[in-house]
Amino acid sequence: MAADDTEVVDFLYEVGLLKRYKRIGWVVAGVPDVESIADHSHRTAITAAVIASLEGADPQRAAFLALFHDTQETRTTDIPYLGKRYLKAVAPAEVTEDQVRGLPAVLADTIRGAVREYEGHESTEAVCARDADKLECLMQAVEYRSQGSSHTQAWIDTSLAALKTAAAKRLAEEALRRGPLEWMHETRDEKPPL
Repeated sequence: MAADDTEVVDFLYEVGLLKRYKRIGWVVAGVPDVESIADHSHRTAITAAVIASLEGADPQRAAFLALFHDTQETRTTDIPYLGKRYLKAVAPAEVTEDQVRGLPAVLADTIRGAVREYEGHESTEAVCARDADKLECLMQAVEYRSQGSSHTQAWIDTSLAALKTAAAKRLAEEALRRGPLEWMHETRDEKPPL
């Protein structure tokens, strides 16, 4: 096995930590069964593709950016908002640089570029991916609230206020209007196709 392959496999194992690391803000809110960072990133990537499609941007690029938006948390974990007041902020690009050290140049450049574009939020796809991050958080807060967690309103409010695209704002309003399982009940009650 080539040395580069070892580094790539190590990176993939590292990213796998995101499946085990919990989103700490929800722990602080008292949610009993908290999503992982990977759970969040998965729906964020799909949401980014949806928003980008509705905004006329490249859905594949937006989803790709969203996939890498929290990969740095393998090294920093998910620090709650209040905790960030007391810690020196390290730019995600700095963490990414450490993560990709030793990877084949083409792969390292791909990952660096995705993080740089997402953090720069200048491209339409980056704006859509960032909106997806906020919309996914809002929807998760609504879901937790419907399951009985009563301290999720702050996440709903801050996520809603952070949205930039018209599509994300419309989707957020609809998510707040509908219950998280209404789609299932409506689908169950439809006549099956012939």
